[in-house]
Amino acid sequence: MNSLEEKKAFTLFGFKFGYWMLCSIEMWERLAYFTVRSVVAIYILQADDPNGLHFTAAQKGTIYGLWFIFQSLLPMVTGGYADRYGYKKIILFSVTMNIAGYVMMAYLRTYFGFTMGILVLATGTAFFKPGLQGSLAQNLTKNNSSLGWGIFYWIVNVGAMLAPPLAGFLRTGFGWKYVFLTSAAVTSLNYLMLLTFKDFESGADKTENPWQVFARTMKNIVEPRLIAWLLIMSCFWLMMYQLWDLHPNFITDWVDSSKVASTLPVPKMWLHETPRGIQVLQENLLNLNAAFIVLMMIPVSWLVRRMRTLEAMIIGMLVATGGILIAGLTQNGWYFLLGVIFFSTGEMLTGPKKNEYLGLIAPPGKKGLYLGYVNIPIGIGGFVGSKLAGYLYGHYGEKAVLAQRYLIEHTDLGKGVLSQWSGNPTELGEVLGVQRTEAMDVLTRTLNMDNVETTQLLWNTYNPHMHVWLPLAAIGIVAVVALVIFSQMAKKWTDMNA
Repeated sequence: MNSLEEKKAFTLFGFKFGYWMLCSIEMWERLAYFTVRSVVAIYILQADDPNGLHFTAAQKGTIYGLWFIFQSLLPMVTGGYADRYGYKKIILFSVTMNIAGYVMMAYLRTYFGFTMGILVLATGTAFFKPGLQGSLAQNLTKNNSSLGWGIFYWIVNVGAMLAPPLAGFLRTGFGWKYVFLTSAAVTSLNYLMLLTFKDFESGADKTENPWQVFARTMKNIVEPRLIAWLLIMSCFWLMMYQLWDLHPNFITDWVDSSKVASTLPVPKMWLHETPRGIQVLQENLLNLNAAFIVLMMIPVSWLVRRMRTLEAMIIGMLVATGGILIAGLTQNGWYFLLGVIFFSTGEMLTGPKKNEYLGLIAPPGKKGLYLGYVNIPIGIGGFVGSKLAGYLYGHYGEKAVLAQRYLIEHTDLGKGVLSQWSGNPTELGEVLGVQRTEAMDVLTRTLNMDNVETTQLLWNTYNPHMHVWLPLAAIGIVAVVALVIFSQMAKKWTDMNA
């Protein structure tokens, strides 16, 4: 038996060699991606990071919104091309684009330049997802799809779990540039991985030209059941992504993890000294999400393997929404971690099941196409959520902005200039004469308080948690109710067509 035949014959837990290679490719891609994603919110926005870009919350919202649009809406087209032209070719192209995007982000610091780097990365990821997941779907059947997607999700989170400690080590030990360059280097490993297996046949028509593929993509998306499901999930992903995209800034501004740092045997490299004492790096607090999924994903997938897909998603969405509320309405590091556990439990029920649902209802030859559609709600929800979070956090949540507000509204520095302020937070620096990067230092000196006391004063005065997280969680609740209604309608539709 030659090496190729041995690979074909190899199985582990009932899955073939190619399945495991695809999972490994996804793991390397996610390790690179989350090394950047777990900390880039700090790089873009945080006023107290001396080496960051110091963009505004609104600018961050626009950057993230465009990131979501390119990364998550393009797959509804790129999925059809993956089916038509071959999964491995699409993955090869995406790896090259991702590397280029990371290198651009490492060296371009202007708003336009950095945004272009993100869009190159997002475009590469948009080709990667349907190419990889469409290929994976060809390895799964109705009998093993629940376990197969669960294992896949588990391996993905191994990469996601390793990324935040790596990111923290790189940004604190070497500098921001090396976060992006390391991600480019890790991504390049997938060039080698693609050499280990032959491509999987999609079953799609190979005679279509690019315009015909595009037309077929647009035609299939108007299926009413699919549109309803995509709209519902858009609301949920609007809320869900804020744990990863908004909480890095919220934690850095407001959450006190000093007791977590002093109680648990946290490695020294996971900690950093701040004006509020020794804190756990935000990326390592949030990493409980990936670590808990790595620990529990396979048992959970096994437990819910016979549960109806939509029922599991409803439960998962409800639990995840509760987790967002627990994590968002507290300054206590321990309560925040409890919220992450709830959120992660909900994610384990929702994340793999969304892929499973579309993979099962996809017609033959359209696995990549339909699994490209699965990213549409992430794109729509992520775009709207990023813009909404940018507005909410920029006006009511960012500590540096609230420090400026307190100075202009409650101290002598604001006398005579308060009437000149229109309420737009971007005008505060010019009207007050105190920029975001120095606002907390000026406020602590003005009030003769330390940073801990000043932070608590701002929390009690402006209630940033209530103004930011309650509106986001309310949208999650709407999504849960809508999915309950959709589930009942889908069941009736299935019974009528049985």
